[in-house]
Amino acid sequence: MATIHPTAAVRATNYALVSALRSQGMAVGNEGTKPQPGDLFLALDGETTPVPARTVLIGNGDPQILPFGDGAPARVIGGVDDAQLIAGFVGALVRQPYAPVAADPQSLALNALAERVAASDITVLINGPTGTGKEVLARAIHMQSERRDGPFIAINCAALPETMLEAMLFGHQKGSFTGASSGGQGFFRAANGGTLLLDEIAEMPIGLQAKLLRALQEREVVPIGGTLPEKIDVRVIACANRDLQTEVAEGRFRADLYYRLSVFPLSTLSLAERAGDIAALTAAMIVRHGSDRRVLPWIDADALSMLQRHDWPGNVRELENVIQRAMLLARGDMITLADIIFDRPTQHRRPELVAVSDAGERLSNIVQMSEFHAIRETLAACGGSRIETAKRLGISERTLRYRLAKAREQGEDIVQTHSQVVNA
Repeated sequence: MATIHPTAAVRATNYALVSALRSQGMAVGNEGTKPQPGDLFLALDGETTPVPARTVLIGNGDPQILPFGDGAPARVIGGVDDAQLIAGFVGALVRQPYAPVAADPQSLALNALAERVAASDITVLINGPTGTGKEVLARAIHMQSERRDGPFIAINCAALPETMLEAMLFGHQKGSFTGASSGGQGFFRAANGGTLLLDEIAEMPIGLQAKLLRALQEREVVPIGGTLPEKIDVRVIACANRDLQTEVAEGRFRADLYYRLSVFPLSTLSLAERAGDIAALTAAMIVRHGSDRRVLPWIDADALSMLQRHDWPGNVRELENVIQRAMLLARGDMITLADIIFDRPTQHRRPELVAVSDAGERLSNIVQMSEFHAIRETLAACGGSRIETAKRLGISERTLRYRLAKAREQGEDIVQTHSQVVNA
């Protein structure tokens, strides 16, 4: 991973930006650290830079985004109220291709946990709605692990024909079934020494789940038509967009396989539950889809606010469609509200799910107080049940736990207060 080296002037005047890059998991060099070949630099616009082709210049002024090109530095210019977008664009320009995009505290916490998981070789189960970046997270785990130099093979269990899934997973020998004119390696053996991602694992036929369980337990596979097992060295990461515990309870998924896969479970949230990511994701998508442009478009405050208020039923994939549309429709180098077109009218989310902008500490405190009050009242109405409270508030239990922890950090223990009221 390349290290980013901010100049002394950047450290002195843009501490929040440097901290944001570090919190996103990027390697930021300490003052005095000697740069290595391939490292990147962050400097103020107008400063002399040692390697222009690997330098991002930042400054204050009318918004302007210039990507790297022809040996020239990239440039990110924005106003004092554009901190979110400036951090998003700088991050997009220097981030490793495989790294997840994150700015929301919950997403940053998930990425930090995934980085710790990557250091081990245990099986991981990633659960979350469709389009929330489960494969991106799985690839990041692979790239941060000791297996990074091995293959990363991703297969979608729902996309493969059920009659061919076993042969494609475990391989087959020549003549083992009609049409098998030659042998097949299978995905498990192809991923040897690396990582195999089994996406939409809940769609795997229950009859095939027993063979998968054996492969995980014994770390060996028997190709169709074969009699001798072959050892494999593969890390398995499974993804599901349905609750596997519910699938187990309803008899559609083997309990023993679930517990074998769920050695370390991770959960991705819907985009509506982590609106703090939207500015960073928007910037990353503009950089990705504007690679052929000399000047990248900025997005104005009204357009960004509209994106942050949308309910995003299609999650990150829907956001990418909207950004690509807006880049096509925008006239000049500014995406405006008129360029934002959704597939259907926006169903605005409640205030407790809308990301708080950099409008000031006072506004932030007011919003937090409103959130805490709503949670306290709903918790009381639900008799202290967190599950029911989350349902009534329209948020996940994970989000509720995060809000309760945030309240405790602010000196307000909502759960303890509720218990005292009940016992009084």
